[in-house]
Amino acid sequence: MGQGKILVVDDETRMRKLVRDFLVREGYEVYEAGDGEEALSVFRRMKDLSLIILDVMMPKMNGYEVLKTVRETSRIPVIMLTARTSEEDELQGFNLGVDEYIAKPFSPKILVARVEAVIRRSSGEEMNQDSNIIEAGGIRIDIGAHTASIDGQEMVLSVKEFELLTYFLQNQGIALSRDTILNNVWNYDYFGDARTIDTHVKKLRSKMGDKGSYIKTIWGMGYKFETEEG
Repeated sequence: MGQGKILVVDDETRMRKLVRDFLVREGYEVYEAGDGEEALSVFRRMKDLSLIILDVMMPKMNGYEVLKTVRETSRIPVIMLTARTSEEDELQGFNLGVDEYIAKPFSPKILVARVEAVIRRSSGEEMNQDSNIIEAGGIRIDIGAHTASIDGQEMVLSVKEFELLTYFLQNQGIALSRDTILNNVWNYDYFGDARTIDTHVKKLRSKMGDKGSYIKTIWGMGYKFETEEG
């Protein structure tokens, strides 16, 4: 794949170089920042970035503070690198709009695979272009425009939340295991806890308001999307 601009933010020079070398090898144009303030400066200057790879623990501004500021004006995909893997840390990131977490230490090849998957999802390259509009129970998804709304009110979703909601609507009434959701929404071999799905569903439900009840929990298995009419 390749042909995209990526900002790598980490206060460790060796880590930035490692990530940069692998991404450049795949054809990406890479920019670097050593702290949160420098990251925001590059972000504001570069209007055509494809993705940000953002470390959590940094001087001046940590990754969460940077992400919060970015999300005030942009939905650019963000992958966070972190040595902190508690559920509370993940929830904080997902609540702020992170698209992906990768725990340190990590395989650079897996990082590249996830970068490519996130960029593909954000650009809509993997969507079925023959059916761009999906509607159910007052929820409307425009795949081509990459927008979702409830009763005419646009939803502010991360890339992963948008893909998850789209997948649910495309599979209405079907019981979906967590592994099935991971394989289809994440679109690569996911090395992590399937409870990541629960975290995303919890956030998605909160953004759906009363219609969050459309996402039914199937205890011990996964989820099923079903409207009141269904």
